[in-house]
Amino acid sequence: MKTENRLQQAVAQALKQLYGADVPADTIQVTVTRKDQKGDYTVVVFPLLKISHKKPEETGADIGNYLVANVPDVASAEPIKGFLNLTLSNSFWASVVESADANDDFGYVHPNADSPLVMIEYSSPNTNKPLHLGHVRNNLLGYSLSRILSVCGCKVVKTNIVNDRGIHICKSMLAWQKWGNNATPESLNQKGDHLVGDYYVKFDKAYKAQIKELQEQGLSEEEAEEKSPLMQEAREMLRKWEAEDPEVRALWRKMNEWVYAGFDETYKALGVDFDKIYYESETYKIGKGLVLKGLEEGKFYRRDDGSVWADLSADGLDEKLLLRKDGTSVYMTQDIGTARLRYDEYPIDKMVYVVGNEQNYHFQVLSILLDRLGFKWGKSLVHFSYGMVELPNGRMKSREGTVVDADDLVASMVDTAREMSESVGKLDGLTADEAAEVHRILGLGALKYFLLKVDPRKNMTFNPAESIDFNGNTGPFVQYSYARTQSVLRKAAEAGVNVPERLVPEALDVKELEVIKLIEQLPIVIEQAGKEFSPALVANYAFEMAKAFNQFYHDCPILREEDKSKQANRLLLCKVVAKVIKNALWTLGIQVPARM
Repeated sequence: MKTENRLQQAVAQALKQLYGADVPADTIQVTVTRKDQKGDYTVVVFPLLKISHKKPEETGADIGNYLVANVPDVASAEPIKGFLNLTLSNSFWASVVESADANDDFGYVHPNADSPLVMIEYSSPNTNKPLHLGHVRNNLLGYSLSRILSVCGCKVVKTNIVNDRGIHICKSMLAWQKWGNNATPESLNQKGDHLVGDYYVKFDKAYKAQIKELQEQGLSEEEAEEKSPLMQEAREMLRKWEAEDPEVRALWRKMNEWVYAGFDETYKALGVDFDKIYYESETYKIGKGLVLKGLEEGKFYRRDDGSVWADLSADGLDEKLLLRKDGTSVYMTQDIGTARLRYDEYPIDKMVYVVGNEQNYHFQVLSILLDRLGFKWGKSLVHFSYGMVELPNGRMKSREGTVVDADDLVASMVDTAREMSESVGKLDGLTADEAAEVHRILGLGALKYFLLKVDPRKNMTFNPAESIDFNGNTGPFVQYSYARTQSVLRKAAEAGVNVPERLVPEALDVKELEVIKLIEQLPIVIEQAGKEFSPALVANYAFEMAKAFNQFYHDCPILREEDKSKQANRLLLCKVVAKVIKNALWTLGIQVPARM
């Protein structure tokens, strides 16, 4: 039970004994004491005055005296106006450390048979281009969220929907047909997703050239886009694909396989994975069938050109296209089909879509449409809407080939970690393979931490140089703090000094208590991160933990401490701090190096 809850119960018992009042414990306000005041936890007294019929200080004194006399964990109590500040005993704080030491999964609550099942969709790439920086933030947020919820007691299914059909796919296919000269990933020694992405860019450049030429002939931009031979060919290819033309389907399968192989390499490098992958090519027909059924039932309507629409004016929105005039599907159609298939295959209690905030309207509409089609879970879907990630010089554009490629980004982060480590000589004594693994861990840790430490709802600017710094609120700083704990423990072992299983409460001082109070917060932070869908809460907690430990390390000698009780306490603190940092970073998908 959390300390706040235990104190709530103790105060409720005090109110019963002092004033004969039965007060539900969960209505009593207990918070962590402000840093500028003395104490560990604060009871808000103001709401209790109607029970005591006394002044705030008198009520606080009554409750404080009762707690000190009857609750061993409460060492002292100080009423300040309408608040009661409680200082807990050193024995209590020692028990926090010992409990954490005894539990390898400290901070975690694991699911059981009755736990809710949460499905989390993330990544959702298109097979016409490789993954870029925007995809990286998406994948890291989704994967971290899956880990956080899994240690908040939920059963989790990690899922991906691959957008492997549509006009954008046909653009790459058509460009490869025209200008590819039968190039393959093997013939070019190039990842397949990069190869296909190059032809998507080639299509866009040729298409823009056609538009410009047609406009010079006197056509408007809209007329030029409609009459562009390239775009007409791409639309015809899409119609053939939906008609299952053998030649078009064969090319589609070949190029998609190239892309899937490339995606798998990138996912492995990022350290993310999935339990189930869906493909739009397999789900859009289900969605199309549901839309046509809804049309028959009068839930949707068909326009004169043959297209199918949903009128959402009753919901305060506009009209939404569901099937084009040529009968081809749109993203909304696919998402309807995918949702239906998922709920048929899994007993989902909550469906979470990790998608950028530019799609807020899309998921608002999807929820309404699923509800209209009679699915009880339509209204309960969750859109985990996150902000865009930009570069110091502005936004990225896929069609223009101005994106930050995910593979290049990972490689450059690892290279930067190597350069910085070598410049300070931190890895002297490791073999080349050992050093390379540390560089990989540091580079990815820097990338993941920088993208996850920001409130996911906010737009952010990614600065690679800032992210890899060994000082400040960065992944390498937190990782270095873990490595420092391991160095202390190794040196202790080499000196024949054992780490104790219990603390000596009387030997704890202020700096040690500051660290212990942060240790106690890990389960609370993880629980809050799960409720708010915010990996940033865990990331910034890890930084505060690392910062407090480094200050403690600086102020309090460990192996040089002559007082054996203090030395023993500090060694056990090192061991538990290491566990806390490691467990916190695990929820973010970040590894920790034993040396750096």
